[in-house]
Amino acid sequence: MPVTAEATTPVPTFAALFEAISDNIAQVVHGKRNEIELAVICLLAEGHLLIEDVPGVGKTSLAKALAASIECTWKRVQFTPDLLPTDLVGVSIWQRSTETFDFRPGPLFANIVLADEINRASPKTQSALLEAMEERQISVEGRSHPLSPPFMVIATQNPIEQEGTYRLPESQLDRFLLRMSLGYPSREAELSILDVQGSGTTPATLGAVVTVAEVLAMIDAVRGVHLASPLKAYLVDLAEFSRRHPGIALGMSPRATLQLARAVRATAAARGRNYATPDDVKSVAHAVLCHRLVLRPEAISRGLTAQQAVTEVLAAVPIPSGN
Repeated sequence: MPVTAEATTPVPTFAALFEAISDNIAQVVHGKRNEIELAVICLLAEGHLLIEDVPGVGKTSLAKALAASIECTWKRVQFTPDLLPTDLVGVSIWQRSTETFDFRPGPLFANIVLADEINRASPKTQSALLEAMEERQISVEGRSHPLSPPFMVIATQNPIEQEGTYRLPESQLDRFLLRMSLGYPSREAELSILDVQGSGTTPATLGAVVTVAEVLAMIDAVRGVHLASPLKAYLVDLAEFSRRHPGIALGMSPRATLQLARAVRATAAARGRNYATPDDVKSVAHAVLCHRLVLRPEAISRGLTAQQAVTEVLAAVPIPSGN
């Protein structure tokens, strides 16, 4: 009797899952493919994302669409001046029946947390995010509570309106793997937005296309992407040159080098490779580094921007040619 092979469901590849997430978000955010892919790369690199732009360009829609594309828990927190740290991390409530304190977790215990208008909260409340973003845990009343992976904070802020806001300190900016702006859509994209208004997909109706288990498997795959020794040396050379640049007062920290490496690995995996190249570094360098560099006042007065400084650093450091 002939033996027939048992039919099996093919396992989606990394690139296929990455494409599925990006295509799903693109149903809501039109004409911003590069920014969408950067947001997904940030998730898979185990980083946090800061979206900084003017009102009405889709910052919140992008964050909500990314969260909705994954079968996970997510919470949105509208940051305001009266928001307290306990509103984020949770609070212990006395239970009369058991005569014990019962801990009620806050929104930070979700897989994806949307911190809308993060710069409107007080510095004390902003600092409540630091431990969660860096150590993936929350300490309340002497007890540490680990956060379930994946964990990602997507924060938005408006750089134009500064009244009633609190500037994010460098220590907190450094916790964000990527900072990006969406910008205004192209003419074709804006026409598309008008065409689907009222009948198109919204973040609320968007369905999940990947599970938490699949996202965790993709994160594991990113960790396995190979960085050759010459490429590691290239990253260190970029960091050292940024610290010597005449227009930069505060260059890349060791954390910045590590986070750049993580973003480079995720970018290579998204492009279907298990090894990284200098082109991967250049494609994410501005999003990873611009918010970490502090420019000298005299350089700013000459018109130097963080974008130009990163471009100069990339141009000055030779690209490795070894394998």
